[in-house]
Amino acid sequence: MNRTGDAVPFALRNADRQDSLTWQPLRFLTLYRLVLAALLVLLFFLLPGTRNLGSDNPWLYAVVSLGYFLFALVVGFSTRLRRPGFQLQVLLQITVDILAIVLLMYASGGLDSGLGILLILAVTAGAMLMPGRLAFFFAASATLALMVEFSYRYMAYGNLDSSQFTRVGLLGLTLFTAASLAWLLARRIRESEALAEQRGVDLANLSRLNEYIVQRLQSGIVVADHRQRIRLVNDAAWVMLQVPPESRPTTLTQLSPELAAALQRWQTDPGAEPAAFRPPRSEAELQPRFTRLGSGPEAATLIYLEDTALLAQQAQQMKLAALGRLTASIAHEIRNPLGAISHADQLLGESPNLRDDDRRLVEIIASHADRVNGIVENVLQLSRRGAAQPQRLLLADWLNEFVDDMISYQNLDSDTVTVDIDPVDLQIEFDPGQLNQLICNLIQNALNHGNRSGQTLEVKLVGRIAESGAPCLDVIDNGPGIDSETRASIFEPFFTTSASGTGLGLYLARELAEINRARLNYIEREEGGSCFRITFARVD
Repeated sequence: MNRTGDAVPFALRNADRQDSLTWQPLRFLTLYRLVLAALLVLLFFLLPGTRNLGSDNPWLYAVVSLGYFLFALVVGFSTRLRRPGFQLQVLLQITVDILAIVLLMYASGGLDSGLGILLILAVTAGAMLMPGRLAFFFAASATLALMVEFSYRYMAYGNLDSSQFTRVGLLGLTLFTAASLAWLLARRIRESEALAEQRGVDLANLSRLNEYIVQRLQSGIVVADHRQRIRLVNDAAWVMLQVPPESRPTTLTQLSPELAAALQRWQTDPGAEPAAFRPPRSEAELQPRFTRLGSGPEAATLIYLEDTALLAQQAQQMKLAALGRLTASIAHEIRNPLGAISHADQLLGESPNLRDDDRRLVEIIASHADRVNGIVENVLQLSRRGAAQPQRLLLADWLNEFVDDMISYQNLDSDTVTVDIDPVDLQIEFDPGQLNQLICNLIQNALNHGNRSGQTLEVKLVGRIAESGAPCLDVIDNGPGIDSETRASIFEPFFTTSASGTGLGLYLARELAEINRARLNYIEREEGGSCFRITFARVD
């Protein structure tokens, strides 16, 4: 999973969060300041005498209000440009707001002008924008400015009402109260923003974790809504259904008509067991399982896809694990008496006084002792089997060399086993030693069971590219074939139709295929004979 792509949205979200707590409120403050300064100028010049604006010192009011308006214009541009830094801008702007408002109050008659309320708004804005002690710095600065203005007015005019002292004190107390409340509110907002951001990060991480788990499940996962529109497909499902992700199907019918039909049958009768199906261009048989995500009529459906061959393999592995442990523990106890029986049989067979009917019994003992020894060897081979070490092989060259060795070793006619590979440069990935044992088992099975029809046995090794795009090899003989009842059990261990067989040859062959990421299946042929198909993993 690409983590780099996730880092950029996180950084952007973090930047947006910081902007929502800093520059965005500051832009609103500059807009408010611009409107306020414009109103103070317009009311003074267009409506003289409005609420005593500039009544004590019109010249000072005019200069300060126009300067304040120009300052609002300048900081509006500087805030949009974010130059200088945020804290310096807030400190400068709120300080100028306090000085301008106090001077306008002095020019308009002090507290009686009603402009003191603007100080509360300025201090509140500063306390919300600047955390910590700076919030109370603005309240203290505004209170000090009020006291200086009142003291200067008192010294200048000397006839002020004593109640003005109380009003200045109450306004100062109000400023500190507003700063405290604004600071607490801003802290709560910041904490809520941080908590929301952390929850967002946690949800994003959980979503990525869920996606990581779903995509790496060995089971196929498909999620479809109530209209069978696809909402999610993991990698395993693409592979199982043999549908390339770049085709981008949007509905379940486009993805797999068989799966869509199975879902519709399940929706009609949820209690029925879904039937397995085989997708086009695939040789795997899939078993679907359906689970409704929710209780409403528009609830989506979660679809599990399991390869029936893998399910059977898992069950078989559990059975054989117990069998392997049992066989490994008693193999020594079996071999000791078996060796004694074989040795005694050999000595008895060498006796010159042995009658012909007794000699036949000795041969039967030797045959069955060899058979028991073969079964023990095969089961021990299962328990000792190592991991595959696949190599890239040119199939045609490897098979030609294998067939030459086998014909020479078993004294077969040169046309008994033939090779036909198309294209000739077809490559596979397989452990050479295990491939040798796999194909040897299949050909030996054909030699043992395929010549019962009385005709000359022929085995063909035909390699090609399957419809799924994977390389495959067919081992075909012209024997009597396998009937449908026997076909269902040929890959089970210890199943045999021969009195002298161990019943492990085809099972071992399939096991060797699967540990090399290949599949071994029996293919029915209309023209007769048997066909075992090895479907190899795709070569990158």
